[in-house]
Amino acid sequence: MTVADPLADAPTVLLVDDEPRSLEAMRRTLDEEFRILAAGHADAALAQLEAHEVAVILCDQRMPGLSGVQFLKQVRERWPDTVRIVVSGYTDSEDIIAGINEAGIHQYLLKPWLPNQLLDMVRAAAEARTLQRGLTRIDLELRAGNEALRQRRTRRLAQARAAFDFDRIERADGSPLDAVCATAGRIARHDLPVLVLGESGTGKELLARAIHYASPRHAGPFVVENCAAIPDTLLESELFGHKRGAFTGAFEDHVGLFQRAHGGTVLLDEIGETSPAFQVKLLRVLQEGELRPVGSTRPIPVDVRVVSATHRPLEEEARAGRFRQDLYWRLAGVTLAIPPLRERAGDIAPIAQRLLAEAGAELGRPGARFGPDALACLVHYPWPGNIRELRNEIARAVALCEGDVVRASDFSVRVLRGSVGHCRSGNGDPALPASGTLAERLDAVEAMVLREVMLRQRWNKTRAARELGLSRVGLRAKLQRFGLEAASPEE
Repeated sequence: MTVADPLADAPTVLLVDDEPRSLEAMRRTLDEEFRILAAGHADAALAQLEAHEVAVILCDQRMPGLSGVQFLKQVRERWPDTVRIVVSGYTDSEDIIAGINEAGIHQYLLKPWLPNQLLDMVRAAAEARTLQRGLTRIDLELRAGNEALRQRRTRRLAQARAAFDFDRIERADGSPLDAVCATAGRIARHDLPVLVLGESGTGKELLARAIHYASPRHAGPFVVENCAAIPDTLLESELFGHKRGAFTGAFEDHVGLFQRAHGGTVLLDEIGETSPAFQVKLLRVLQEGELRPVGSTRPIPVDVRVVSATHRPLEEEARAGRFRQDLYWRLAGVTLAIPPLRERAGDIAPIAQRLLAEAGAELGRPGARFGPDALACLVHYPWPGNIRELRNEIARAVALCEGDVVRASDFSVRVLRGSVGHCRSGNGDPALPASGTLAERLDAVEAMVLREVMLRQRWNKTRAARELGLSRVGLRAKLQRFGLEAASPEE
């Protein structure tokens, strides 16, 4: 049976002295807590250091050959982690100074020493080495970690700049957005305030992000605040911060978004919903380049670029006195207007394809694709909710469709009714004519209603006939009359 060495993990101490009795005394004092190596001169001690990892050296100063300081100077150069202690019966000040300056000794122990004194000194030296090595390891890990974080940040910044590049904003050739993106790309390089106008859901935040990542501030933060979502009393605190005790519930200091965005960009969404009182405070911050947290008397300088967005015609609001004119001109350094989706129908198809890929990935249907009638319905629907509504409609259709093909019948009744008369298959379904007799116009309306119901009922004639109050024979006759039988996906 093998007996475990109780000192297997103990630090190793090297004793160097040309007097055997001194070596033995030190060994007896230390051997219960440390692994002990001994040498009578510097050459033997160097050989021990070559063969073993030594935590602490206790070395006599006056020995034949190399002196203690000369020997420890070599140790310092080759094994700098080893803690060096000089043990001597002489108190020559020159030796002490040389030991500190040249050999970097940890301590100077005078003979005769007391056992407890020696033991405490070696314990402290061994602990100091352990702590130093731990700090060195932590420092190396932090350096490696910081470098990894820098590389990760650089990669993410490059990915963000690529993702929000103006050329990556989905649109068709000749889209009205081309002029908007071209102007945004030119002004992004200059530190001017930007006002983005457009209906809700048109992509104002997307354009603001693209401006930020194309600007010299791209490495700084980009923060967004929806001014319509927070009461004025809280909006000031959220943007400019507050001091502890400034108001009921302010239990600690709060750093506002403007300070967090220092060196970057702030997007003030729905700026047109703010009150005149808040507009005065915002104007002061923009004019002076400094803010004062709620409850503080000390101004804090901030360096941010402000991009504002609103669905309101802000210039008209300013002329009517519902928005401060001085703040309007401060915000509207450059004004960009994003047209609604109904005015750029050509962009619907590329946007819808991207949203379909995203919805398919999120809902576990990566192979989802549009049928020929589906894109036609999307293109001819007016989309009052713009891209936000389009995203929701496509996600719903992907979740409800059978198989991987999204058909027009998978869309909501709202979209089908809004698109009726415009959704054309390869056979060319009827549309509401702009002229003709009453009978002709009524026939066109009847055809549109029939198609809308058939789409919604997935061309199930029994359910469609029941909804319309017709028999199956009567429904089939009407479908044949208007040429809608051939529009059925099943046929």
